[in-house]
Amino acid sequence: MEQDKIKDLYNYDEQYRDTIATVDEKGKRVWIYPKKPKGRYHNKRIVVSIVLLAILFAGPFIKIGGEPFLLLNIFERKFSILGAVFWPQDFFILALMAISFFVFIILFTVVFGRVWCGWACPQTLFMEMVFRKIEYWIDGDTGQQRKLKKMPWNAEKIRKRLLKHSIFALIAILIGHTVMAYLIGIEQVKEIVSQPPSENLAGFIGLIAFSAIFYGVFAFLREQACVAICPYGRLQGVLLVKDSMAVMYDWLRGEPRGRMKRNEDRNTKGDCIDCKLCVHVCPTGIDIRNGTQLECVNCTACIDACDDVMTKIGKPTGLIRPTSYSAIAEGRKKLFTPRVAGYTGVLVVLMTLLTIFVSGRSDVEATVLRMPGMMYQKVEGGMIQNIYNIQFLNKTAEDIQLDVSLIGVDGTIESVGEGATILPAKSKVDRVFIIKLPEADLTETKTKIELELRSGEQIIDNITTNFLGPVKF
Repeated sequence: MEQDKIKDLYNYDEQYRDTIATVDEKGKRVWIYPKKPKGRYHNKRIVVSIVLLAILFAGPFIKIGGEPFLLLNIFERKFSILGAVFWPQDFFILALMAISFFVFIILFTVVFGRVWCGWACPQTLFMEMVFRKIEYWIDGDTGQQRKLKKMPWNAEKIRKRLLKHSIFALIAILIGHTVMAYLIGIEQVKEIVSQPPSENLAGFIGLIAFSAIFYGVFAFLREQACVAICPYGRLQGVLLVKDSMAVMYDWLRGEPRGRMKRNEDRNTKGDCIDCKLCVHVCPTGIDIRNGTQLECVNCTACIDACDDVMTKIGKPTGLIRPTSYSAIAEGRKKLFTPRVAGYTGVLVVLMTLLTIFVSGRSDVEATVLRMPGMMYQKVEGGMIQNIYNIQFLNKTAEDIQLDVSLIGVDGTIESVGEGATILPAKSKVDRVFIIKLPEADLTETKTKIELELRSGEQIIDNITTNFLGPVKF
């Protein structure tokens, strides 16, 4: 009976399931002019946005233990997360971090919906809280923006367009430089900026490319990045459940909707007066009264608009609010469901493994490879020599002096070209070593040998490699 009541009260046109608000039936882009938002949720978003954007722009300058707060240098294969440096040798740890992050996002979405999209995603922060604010300041609110677009190219329109897009371009350049700082480091970005383009052409092209991309996204692509490009938005259909929190319209209270008339008895109507302000304020152009939709980023702008109307007509606020389908339809709130329990269990296992691997990570690692293209050589004294490349990786914050020695065999090992092996803090060092063994001791073509890495009295690591010798018959 309750389900029949829900169906009777919540009748709506399901055409929205087959189309999106930003594309018409001919496939042409429908440009969205959302009404300027205001209200308590919007004020909270402003505070959150200021904090997150401050962290984003300050991030490249923050150092922890002399290393960047966050560095994702895929070019040099060096990654710094909260000051901890990771190298290709730590790939399994980085992979485990990435998997843990995605499981956390899935768990967060199952419980709280797309809060990330509306409140923390850089795309939304910049689009709605920076670029859109500038647009409201220069072009005006919805009606003024539409009027400006239809206006012929006169002095006013040229002035406003030039001013707006100049500011957009400057901010895009700032964002592009910030992103590059997260990829190659703030020092390298400063070096690129301070030098002529010809001195660092690749870096200069990278900065121009990033700046152009961000300008195009925020000036023209806009909400299409969330609607048509972002895979996270596409995945919400399989991640959200009836118990997931989301921005929702209370159809039991609001339907049947209808315009408000003077001295009207609204006992036969719901609280929704069909003012459509929730639609006009939506940055993706949807009607939240149709239910959870792909385009909704949970920005809560519709909540502020609806609460303002409810206050003016003397109705309780919360007709649109953060809640779940189950809470509206069945009057129950249940966040910890079997699915949530499953994701939580997986996340706990991943975080446990990650803690074990990070805490057990060795401070110094070495990779031994025989010199490519080089065979063994016979030298005087009945010795056979092999030449090796050894790459040392110092993950600590201190310089380390290493001694490399042979274990269990009668032979010699010597470094080529330099004296003691000094490993600077948090760096890689490549050295060439010559190992010599008596030919008489070689009983096989490939002989396993073990190298010991020692720093003072402390044994850092033991490495096993092959030593090639003459063919034995």
